[in-house]
Amino acid sequence: MREALAYLHDSELVAGFQRRCGLFLVEGCIITKPGYEVKNRLLHILFLLSAGLGHEVFYITCLPCIHWNLDPFLCRRLVNMWTLVMYIGQVMKDVLKLPRPCSPPVVKLEMRVDAEYGLPSTHAMAATAISFTLLLSAPSRIQFQFELGLLMAVTLSTMVCLSRLYTGMHSVLDVICGVLISALVMVLTYPYWESFDQFQLTSSVSPMAALALPFFLCYTYPELEHYSTTRGDTTTILAAGAGCSVGYWLNEQLGETFEPRGVLPVPLPALTAHTLALGIARFLVGVVAVVGTRQVMKAVSLRLLYWWYDIPKDDQSARTRKEIEVPSKFATYTSVGLVHSLLVSRVFLLLGLLC
Repeated sequence: MREALAYLHDSELVAGFQRRCGLFLVEGCIITKPGYEVKNRLLHILFLLSAGLGHEVFYITCLPCIHWNLDPFLCRRLVNMWTLVMYIGQVMKDVLKLPRPCSPPVVKLEMRVDAEYGLPSTHAMAATAISFTLLLSAPSRIQFQFELGLLMAVTLSTMVCLSRLYTGMHSVLDVICGVLISALVMVLTYPYWESFDQFQLTSSVSPMAALALPFFLCYTYPELEHYSTTRGDTTTILAAGAGCSVGYWLNEQLGETFEPRGVLPVPLPALTAHTLALGIARFLVGVVAVVGTRQVMKAVSLRLLYWWYDIPKDDQSARTRKEIEVPSKFATYTSVGLVHSLLVSRVFLLLGLLC
Protein backbone atom coordinates (compact mmCIF):
# COMPACT_ATOMS: atom_id res chain seq x y z
CA MET A 1 0.00 0.00 0.00
CA ARG A 2 2.82 2.40 0.87
CA GLU A 3 4.51 1.73 -2.45
CA ALA A 4 1.25 2.35 -4.33
CA LEU A 5 0.71 5.68 -2.55
CA ALA A 6 4.31 6.72 -3.24
CA TYR A 7 3.85 5.87 -6.93
CA LEU A 8 0.64 7.91 -7.18
CA HIS A 9 2.36 10.85 -5.47
CA ASP A 10 5.43 10.69 -7.71
CA SER A 11 6.21 13.88 -9.64
CA GLU A 12 7.48 11.87 -12.60
CA LEU A 13 3.98 10.43 -13.10
CA VAL A 14 2.63 13.98 -13.51
CA ALA A 15 5.50 14.95 -15.82
CA GLY A 16 4.81 11.88 -17.96
CA PHE A 17 1.16 12.91 -18.31
CA GLN A 18 2.21 16.42 -19.31
CA ARG A 19 4.57 15.09 -21.97
CA ARG A 20 1.87 12.82 -23.40
CA CYS A 21 -0.36 15.90 -23.67
CA GLY A 22 2.36 17.87 -25.48
CA LEU A 23 3.72 19.96 -22.61
CA PHE A 24 7.50 19.81 -22.14
CA LEU A 25 9.82 21.44 -19.62
CA VAL A 26 12.64 23.50 -21.10
CA GLU A 27 15.48 23.50 -18.60
CA GLY A 28 18.24 26.11 -18.59
CA CYS A 29 16.15 28.68 -20.48
CA ILE A 30 16.59 32.44 -20.24
CA ILE A 31 14.53 33.94 -17.41
CA THR A 32 12.59 36.24 -19.73
CA LYS A 33 11.40 33.29 -21.85
CA PRO A 34 8.88 30.58 -20.92
CA GLY A 35 10.31 27.51 -19.22
CA TYR A 36 8.13 25.13 -21.18
CA GLU A 37 7.15 24.20 -24.72
CA VAL A 38 3.60 23.50 -25.88
CA LYS A 39 3.23 21.05 -28.77
CA ASN A 40 -0.53 20.50 -28.54
CA ARG A 41 -2.17 23.92 -28.48
CA LEU A 42 -5.74 22.55 -28.41
CA LEU A 43 -5.17 20.47 -25.27
CA HIS A 44 -3.29 23.37 -23.71
CA ILE A 45 -6.24 25.72 -24.11
CA LEU A 46 -8.76 23.06 -23.07
CA PHE A 47 -6.95 22.22 -19.84
CA LEU A 48 -6.32 25.86 -18.95
CA LEU A 49 -10.03 26.59 -19.39
CA SER A 50 -10.89 23.56 -17.26
CA ALA A 51 -8.48 24.70 -14.55
CA GLY A 52 -10.15 28.13 -14.61
CA LEU A 53 -13.40 26.54 -13.40
CA GLY A 54 -11.82 26.30 -9.97
CA HIS A 55 -10.75 29.93 -9.69
CA GLU A 56 -12.48 32.87 -8.03
CA VAL A 57 -13.59 34.45 -11.31
CA PHE A 58 -15.75 31.38 -12.03
CA TYR A 59 -17.32 31.29 -8.58
CA ILE A 60 -18.35 34.95 -8.48
CA THR A 61 -19.49 35.23 -12.10
CA CYS A 62 -20.58 31.95 -13.69
CA LEU A 63 -21.85 29.94 -10.71
CA PRO A 64 -24.41 32.62 -9.70
CA CYS A 65 -25.92 32.34 -13.20
CA ILE A 66 -27.68 29.18 -12.00
CA HIS A 67 -29.53 31.41 -9.53
CA TRP A 68 -30.17 34.23 -11.98
CA ASN A 69 -31.15 32.15 -15.02
CA LEU A 70 -32.29 28.74 -13.79
CA ASP A 71 -33.32 28.08 -10.17
CA PRO A 72 -32.16 29.70 -6.88
CA PHE A 73 -32.88 26.39 -5.12
CA LEU A 74 -30.20 24.63 -7.17
CA CYS A 75 -27.70 27.42 -6.63
CA ARG A 76 -28.31 27.27 -2.88
CA ARG A 77 -27.60 23.53 -2.84
CA LEU A 78 -24.42 24.04 -4.86
CA VAL A 79 -23.15 26.84 -2.63
CA ASN A 80 -23.79 24.79 0.51
CA MET A 81 -21.89 21.74 -0.75
CA TRP A 82 -19.14 23.81 -2.35
CA THR A 83 -18.54 25.65 0.92
CA LEU A 84 -18.43 22.44 2.96
CA VAL A 85 -16.07 20.43 0.74
CA MET A 86 -13.76 23.38 0.12
CA TYR A 87 -13.34 24.04 3.84
CA ILE A 88 -12.59 20.37 4.48
CA GLY A 89 -10.09 20.28 1.61
CA GLN A 90 -8.30 23.49 2.58
CA VAL A 91 -7.89 22.42 6.20
CA MET A 92 -6.67 18.97 5.19
CA LYS A 93 -3.98 20.56 3.02
CA ASP A 94 -2.55 22.54 5.90
CA VAL A 95 -2.85 19.69 8.38
CA LEU A 96 -1.34 16.94 6.21
CA LYS A 97 1.26 19.27 4.61
CA LEU A 98 2.04 17.04 1.64
CA PRO A 99 4.05 18.92 -1.01
CA ARG A 100 2.97 19.64 -4.55
CA PRO A 101 4.83 18.01 -7.48
CA CYS A 102 8.46 19.08 -7.94
CA SER A 103 9.74 21.15 -10.87
CA PRO A 104 11.73 19.73 -12.53
CA PRO A 105 10.54 17.31 -13.82
CA VAL A 106 7.04 18.89 -13.70
CA VAL A 107 6.04 22.06 -15.57
CA LYS A 108 4.33 24.53 -13.19
CA LEU A 109 1.73 26.68 -14.96
CA GLU A 110 0.17 28.33 -11.88
CA MET A 111 2.59 29.99 -9.48
CA ARG A 112 0.10 31.81 -7.21
CA VAL A 113 -0.81 28.70 -5.21
CA ASP A 114 2.58 26.98 -5.44
CA ALA A 115 3.27 27.83 -1.78
CA GLU A 116 0.19 25.83 -0.76
CA TYR A 117 0.32 22.15 0.10
CA GLY A 118 -1.07 19.62 -2.33
CA LEU A 119 -3.30 16.92 -0.86
CA PRO A 120 -6.20 16.92 -1.52
CA SER A 121 -6.89 18.78 -4.76
CA THR A 122 -9.64 21.26 -3.90
CA HIS A 123 -10.25 21.81 -7.63
CA ALA A 124 -11.11 18.11 -7.89
CA MET A 125 -13.25 18.32 -4.76
CA ALA A 126 -15.18 21.36 -5.96
CA ALA A 127 -15.72 20.00 -9.48
CA THR A 128 -17.00 16.70 -8.12
CA ALA A 129 -19.26 18.33 -5.54
CA ILE A 130 -20.71 20.93 -7.91
CA SER A 131 -21.29 18.52 -10.81
CA PHE A 132 -22.95 15.76 -8.82
CA THR A 133 -24.86 17.97 -6.38
CA LEU A 134 -26.47 19.58 -9.40
CA LEU A 135 -27.13 16.17 -10.94
CA LEU A 136 -28.76 14.83 -7.76
CA SER A 137 -30.80 17.97 -7.02
CA ALA A 138 -32.02 18.91 -10.49
CA PRO A 139 -34.44 16.01 -11.26
CA SER A 140 -36.97 17.21 -8.67
CA ARG A 141 -36.84 20.74 -10.07
CA ILE A 142 -36.25 20.63 -13.82
CA GLN A 143 -37.15 18.17 -16.57
CA PHE A 144 -34.05 16.86 -18.34
CA GLN A 145 -32.54 13.60 -19.55
CA PHE A 146 -30.69 12.16 -16.57
CA GLU A 147 -28.24 10.18 -18.70
CA LEU A 148 -27.18 13.36 -20.49
CA GLY A 149 -26.77 15.12 -17.16
CA LEU A 150 -24.64 12.25 -15.86
CA LEU A 151 -22.43 12.41 -18.94
CA MET A 152 -21.96 16.15 -18.48
CA ALA A 153 -21.17 15.78 -14.76
CA VAL A 154 -18.57 13.07 -15.41
CA THR A 155 -17.03 15.03 -18.29
CA LEU A 156 -16.81 18.31 -16.35
CA SER A 157 -15.33 16.79 -13.22
CA THR A 158 -12.89 14.66 -15.22
CA MET A 159 -11.62 17.62 -17.24
CA VAL A 160 -11.05 19.69 -14.09
CA CYS A 161 -9.22 16.78 -12.43
CA LEU A 162 -6.98 16.21 -15.46
CA SER A 163 -6.28 19.94 -15.68
CA ARG A 164 -4.67 19.81 -12.23
CA LEU A 165 -2.19 17.27 -13.55
CA TYR A 166 -1.62 19.19 -16.78
CA THR A 167 -0.91 22.45 -14.93
CA GLY A 168 1.52 20.57 -12.67
CA MET A 169 -0.22 21.66 -9.48
CA HIS A 170 -1.23 18.25 -8.12
CA SER A 171 -0.12 14.63 -8.08
CA VAL A 172 -2.38 11.80 -9.15
CA LEU A 173 -2.83 10.96 -5.46
CA ASP A 174 -3.99 14.52 -4.70
CA VAL A 175 -6.63 14.34 -7.40
CA ILE A 176 -7.90 10.86 -6.52
CA CYS A 177 -8.17 11.80 -2.85
CA GLY A 178 -10.02 14.99 -3.74
CA VAL A 179 -12.63 13.08 -5.74
CA LEU A 180 -13.05 10.39 -3.07
CA ILE A 181 -13.34 12.88 -0.20
CA SER A 182 -16.04 14.86 -2.04
CA ALA A 183 -17.89 11.65 -2.87
CA LEU A 184 -17.75 10.57 0.79
CA VAL A 185 -18.97 13.96 2.03
CA MET A 186 -21.89 13.85 -0.42
CA VAL A 187 -22.86 10.31 0.58
CA LEU A 188 -22.77 11.17 4.28
CA THR A 189 -24.70 14.45 3.96
CA TYR A 190 -27.22 13.56 1.23
CA PRO A 191 -29.88 12.18 3.64
CA TYR A 192 -29.88 15.54 5.46
CA TRP A 193 -30.07 17.93 2.52
CA GLU A 194 -33.81 18.49 2.85
CA SER A 195 -33.61 18.99 6.62
CA PHE A 196 -30.81 21.51 6.22
CA ASP A 197 -32.86 23.36 3.59
CA GLN A 198 -35.68 23.78 6.10
CA PHE A 199 -33.35 24.99 8.83
CA GLN A 200 -31.49 27.35 6.51
CA LEU A 201 -34.65 29.00 5.18
CA THR A 202 -37.01 29.00 8.17
CA SER A 203 -35.09 28.91 11.47
CA SER A 204 -34.78 32.18 13.36
CA VAL A 205 -31.18 31.29 14.29
CA SER A 206 -30.17 30.50 10.70
CA PRO A 207 -28.68 33.93 9.78
CA MET A 208 -26.78 34.20 13.06
CA ALA A 209 -25.35 30.69 12.67
CA ALA A 210 -24.54 31.35 9.00
CA LEU A 211 -22.38 34.32 9.98
CA ALA A 212 -20.92 33.29 13.35
CA LEU A 213 -19.78 29.75 12.54
CA PRO A 214 -17.88 30.60 9.31
CA PHE A 215 -16.22 33.62 10.94
CA PHE A 216 -15.10 31.45 13.87
CA LEU A 217 -13.74 28.81 11.47
CA CYS A 218 -11.80 31.47 9.55
CA TYR A 219 -10.19 32.92 12.68
CA THR A 220 -9.27 29.47 14.02
CA TYR A 221 -7.87 28.27 10.70
CA PRO A 222 -4.67 26.19 11.20
CA GLU A 223 -1.56 28.36 11.52
CA LEU A 224 1.43 27.68 9.26
CA GLU A 225 5.11 28.51 9.65
CA HIS A 226 4.91 30.54 6.41
CA TYR A 227 2.24 32.61 4.71
CA SER A 228 -0.06 30.68 2.39
CA THR A 229 -3.08 31.76 0.36
CA THR A 230 -5.19 28.96 1.85
CA ARG A 231 -6.45 30.97 4.83
CA GLY A 232 -7.49 33.88 2.66
CA ASP A 233 -9.09 31.63 0.05
CA THR A 234 -10.95 29.72 2.77
CA THR A 235 -12.23 32.98 4.24
CA THR A 236 -13.41 34.02 0.79
CA ILE A 237 -15.32 30.77 0.33
CA LEU A 238 -16.90 30.65 3.79
CA ALA A 239 -17.84 34.33 3.67
CA ALA A 240 -19.49 34.00 0.25
CA GLY A 241 -21.45 31.01 1.52
CA ALA A 242 -22.47 32.92 4.65
CA GLY A 243 -23.70 35.92 2.67
CA CYS A 244 -25.67 33.68 0.31
CA SER A 245 -27.25 31.83 3.24
CA VAL A 246 -28.41 35.04 4.89
CA GLY A 247 -29.75 36.27 1.56
CA TYR A 248 -31.74 33.10 0.94
CA TRP A 249 -33.17 33.28 4.47
CA LEU A 250 -34.24 36.89 3.92
CA ASN A 251 -35.84 36.00 0.59
CA GLU A 252 -37.91 33.35 2.36
CA GLN A 253 -38.98 35.80 5.07
CA LEU A 254 -39.91 38.42 2.47
CA GLY A 255 -42.01 35.87 0.59
CA GLU A 256 -40.18 36.12 -2.75
CA THR A 257 -37.66 33.38 -3.50
CA PHE A 258 -37.63 33.84 -7.31
CA GLU A 259 -37.90 30.08 -7.77
CA PRO A 260 -39.74 28.55 -10.78
CA ARG A 261 -43.52 28.71 -10.54
CA GLY A 262 -45.82 25.87 -11.45
CA VAL A 263 -45.77 22.12 -10.93
CA LEU A 264 -42.27 20.79 -10.35
CA PRO A 265 -40.24 19.63 -12.15
CA VAL A 266 -40.69 22.41 -14.69
CA PRO A 267 -39.55 22.13 -18.34
CA LEU A 268 -36.27 23.74 -19.29
CA PRO A 269 -36.95 27.14 -20.90
CA ALA A 270 -36.79 27.12 -24.68
CA LEU A 271 -33.55 28.60 -26.01
CA THR A 272 -34.97 31.37 -28.15
CA ALA A 273 -33.33 34.65 -29.13
CA HIS A 274 -35.46 36.42 -26.51
CA THR A 275 -34.53 34.09 -23.62
CA LEU A 276 -30.89 34.16 -24.68
CA ALA A 277 -30.88 37.97 -24.69
CA LEU A 278 -32.52 38.05 -21.25
CA GLY A 279 -29.98 35.55 -19.92
CA ILE A 280 -27.05 37.58 -21.21
CA ALA A 281 -28.53 40.78 -19.80
CA ARG A 282 -29.04 39.19 -16.38
CA PHE A 283 -25.49 37.84 -16.46
CA LEU A 284 -24.01 41.25 -17.26
CA VAL A 285 -26.09 43.11 -14.67
CA GLY A 286 -25.34 40.47 -12.04
CA VAL A 287 -21.61 40.44 -12.71
CA VAL A 288 -21.43 44.24 -12.52
CA ALA A 289 -23.30 44.11 -9.21
CA VAL A 290 -21.14 41.44 -7.53
CA VAL A 291 -17.81 42.66 -8.91
CA GLY A 292 -18.68 46.24 -8.02
CA THR A 293 -19.64 45.13 -4.51
CA ARG A 294 -16.37 43.24 -4.20
CA GLN A 295 -14.27 46.24 -5.22
CA VAL A 296 -16.07 48.73 -2.99
CA MET A 297 -16.18 46.50 0.09
CA LYS A 298 -12.55 45.45 -0.32
CA ALA A 299 -11.41 49.08 -0.42
CA VAL A 300 -13.65 50.20 2.46
CA SER A 301 -12.84 47.26 4.74
CA LEU A 302 -9.09 47.59 4.21
CA ARG A 303 -9.20 51.34 4.82
CA LEU A 304 -11.13 50.87 8.08
CA LEU A 305 -8.88 48.07 9.31
CA TYR A 306 -5.70 49.99 8.47
CA TRP A 307 -7.09 52.96 10.40
CA TRP A 308 -8.15 50.79 13.35
CA TYR A 309 -4.73 49.13 13.68
CA ASP A 310 -2.84 52.33 12.79
CA ILE A 311 -1.10 50.82 9.77
CA PRO A 312 0.43 53.03 7.04
CA LYS A 313 -1.66 53.03 3.87
CA ASP A 314 1.25 51.94 1.70
CA ASP A 315 2.03 48.83 3.80
CA GLN A 316 0.86 46.12 1.41
CA SER A 317 2.36 43.32 3.50
CA ALA A 318 -0.14 44.03 6.31
CA ARG A 319 -2.89 42.48 4.20
CA THR A 320 -1.48 39.02 4.98
CA ARG A 321 -1.85 39.49 8.75
CA LYS A 322 -4.74 37.51 10.21
CA GLU A 323 -6.36 40.50 11.93
CA ILE A 324 -6.46 42.28 8.55
CA GLU A 325 -6.95 39.45 6.06
CA VAL A 326 -9.77 37.59 7.79
CA PRO A 327 -12.17 40.47 8.63
CA SER A 328 -11.47 42.23 5.32
CA LYS A 329 -12.17 39.21 3.16
CA PHE A 330 -15.09 38.12 5.35
CA ALA A 331 -16.81 41.51 5.11
CA THR A 332 -16.11 41.73 1.37
CA TYR A 333 -17.37 38.31 0.35
CA THR A 334 -20.28 38.20 2.77
CA SER A 335 -21.46 41.35 1.01
CA VAL A 336 -20.87 39.71 -2.39
CA GLY A 337 -22.93 36.67 -1.38
CA LEU A 338 -25.71 38.87 0.02
CA VAL A 339 -25.90 41.00 -3.11
CA HIS A 340 -25.90 37.90 -5.33
CA SER A 341 -28.69 36.10 -3.46
CA LEU A 342 -30.86 38.97 -2.26
CA LEU A 343 -30.48 42.16 -4.30
CA VAL A 344 -29.61 41.17 -7.86
CA SER A 345 -32.95 39.47 -8.60
CA ARG A 346 -34.78 42.55 -7.32
CA VAL A 347 -32.72 44.70 -9.67
CA PHE A 348 -33.80 42.34 -12.46
CA LEU A 349 -37.44 43.06 -11.51
CA LEU A 350 -36.87 46.82 -11.65
CA LEU A 351 -35.20 46.51 -15.07
CA GLY A 352 -37.85 44.14 -16.44
CA LEU A 353 -35.38 41.29 -16.90
CA LEU A 354 -37.48 38.62 -15.18
CA CYS A 355 -40.19 36.87 -17.17
